[in-house]
Amino acid sequence: MPNLVVLLFGEFKRIVEYKIAAASIVVALIWIGVLYLTEAPDITFFFPLLLFLDGTSMAILMVGVTIFFEKQEGSLRTILVTPISKTDYLLTKILITVSASVLTLVLLYIYAVIFKPVSLNFFALLGAVMLVSLFHSLVGFILSYYSKDFTSLLMNMFVYTLAFMIPTMLEHFNLLAHNLFSKLLYLAPTKAAITLLYASAGTISSGELIYALLYLVIGSALLFIYALKHFDSFAAREGGV
Repeated sequence: MPNLVVLLFGEFKRIVEYKIAAASIVVALIWIGVLYLTEAPDITFFFPLLLFLDGTSMAILMVGVTIFFEKQEGSLRTILVTPISKTDYLLTKILITVSASVLTLVLLYIYAVIFKPVSLNFFALLGAVMLVSLFHSLVGFILSYYSKDFTSLLMNMFVYTLAFMIPTMLEHFNLLAHNLFSKLLYLAPTKAAITLLYASAGTISSGELIYALLYLVIGSALLFIYALKHFDSFAAREGGV
């Protein structure tokens, strides 16, 4: 636990130094701008969608950016010969990423409550954001493991977006409503993510809610185990941003 606290403090300093914290706040302000420009009388439909985009893409990017900065500096290798455990290292990245997603939620929710009508359960939304961000921070680790540099990570993220995020959004907007396609989409983690976020609006059945929770919880556990198992080989490889 003491190592985890030290790592969290160091990670916070690092994301400030790398301008990642500032970029995260700018993205949150962009989402607020989108809400401001939304002319719908009630933004309940759009609000979880913005959190979906933030909790998936930004979580992956945040983990990837910090990892490749550290790899460029050579600090990843030092973890292999220090008393810091791999578990503490991964938990640090996850906690910082989830905290950034929660901050985005709070900023957007404050704006919505003051300026726009919204009918969402904040605490249900909070839990959903944390779980979605947790899962996709681990996706960020896995994509980083299979990326030679940051550009390669962006390409891998583009593939993930093309394979999972875009089909999920097309189905969500009823642009692709074929029955077989909708059923196959339940295999995608992004389908579970958007389902869980919209559960805060009370529009999701209990069966779909259970599916989303089980998918993301079990999936997060499996990804965490995989990330731990393959961390040493990744940290030992040469590379940079």
